[in-house]
Amino acid sequence: MSTVMKTAKHGEYLPPPDPPGLRKWLRDNLFDGWFNTILTLLSSAFIIFVGIGIFQWLVNDVDWRPITGFPTLYAVGQYPRDQLWRVAFGITSFAFLIGVSWGRSGGILRTISQFIGGFFTILALLPVSHPELTLGYRLFFISIPLTIWIGLIAGRSSFIKGRTFIILWLLYPILYILILRGFEGVEFLDNVRTTSWGGLLVTFLLSVGGILLSFPIGVALALGRRSSLPVVKAFSTVFIETIRGVPLISLLFMFSVILALFLPPEARLDRLLRALMAVTFFSAAYTAENVRGGLQAVPQGQIEAAQAVGMSNIQITSFIVLPQAIRAVIPAIVGQFISLFKDTTLVVIVSLNDLLGIGRSIINSRPEFLQAQLEVYVFIAAIYWIFSYFMSLASRRLETSLGVGQ
Repeated sequence: MSTVMKTAKHGEYLPPPDPPGLRKWLRDNLFDGWFNTILTLLSSAFIIFVGIGIFQWLVNDVDWRPITGFPTLYAVGQYPRDQLWRVAFGITSFAFLIGVSWGRSGGILRTISQFIGGFFTILALLPVSHPELTLGYRLFFISIPLTIWIGLIAGRSSFIKGRTFIILWLLYPILYILILRGFEGVEFLDNVRTTSWGGLLVTFLLSVGGILLSFPIGVALALGRRSSLPVVKAFSTVFIETIRGVPLISLLFMFSVILALFLPPEARLDRLLRALMAVTFFSAAYTAENVRGGLQAVPQGQIEAAQAVGMSNIQITSFIVLPQAIRAVIPAIVGQFISLFKDTTLVVIVSLNDLLGIGRSIINSRPEFLQAQLEVYVFIAAIYWIFSYFMSLASRRLETSLGVGQ
């Protein structure tokens, strides 16, 4: 293509315009008119004012001792230190399975694998010295990306078949919980009560468990609300509207306190399990409404066409309706899961030491830490922001790969 342009009116050849520079970008985006100019100046003044305050706080006032002094407490709570190999085993197993998933499918699983590998690599290479950050911990951290890489190779080969892969994923959460909890009378795998669990361990168990359990329940409720069977439709509608009509904190109290009163002592459920039930039911009700909105977006003509070619109702729902419905509401579902991840902080009111509960207990452990509450809450907020942003990023990658909105 010629590097010059010819004007139609005069027949003259003119060079192409220069690409816009920084000056033009500033004029078009920040100083385009008097109103935008005023907004730019006010925003700049606010950013400078806040930035100076944050800088002075970081330089003069910040006290990171409540965070740097208890890294293991933030991670697993009071879980016995001589039994931390159980936690490490679960993380390593998950890293291997996610690597296998990356090798078999790619896409969003690649993003998840890279995030996990990068996170543990940063932990392994932190240029700090701490009594709890021993060489053994650093070697474990650096082994996680290596385990993901091994899983990637196994996933790309025929070493793990499809059916075996699915069975491993289904068995993983059950086996991990059993290993974490242990068994009475087994010496090498002694029982560790959930009262000793805490920190990120409890946060992830509640959030991941709630997401995995609430999604199929929510889909079933959404389908039940559209069912032609009166009993199924009534049950689904009453369940959804009842759960959505009360706050999560009420459900936590009901399952943690009231439910225990109606059960005999020998049949009482573990308090962590009761909290997981409350979180799961709460999230399932909102997920059901999100999925129902997606079901209503599927054109009726597609359902009639599928019926015309002889497909059964189960086939139509499984292969035509549900895939399109879920694809259409991915942003809403992921937003609900992000809210669920953050709402797990409410379990602190029922005496579960999640990440926020550990932070509060550390603040109250020493009088001098009361002056460092801001540092603790900033640290906890940063952790929640990192994982929430990662979930949002993974959602956008999934939407792009599925062509949502195109």
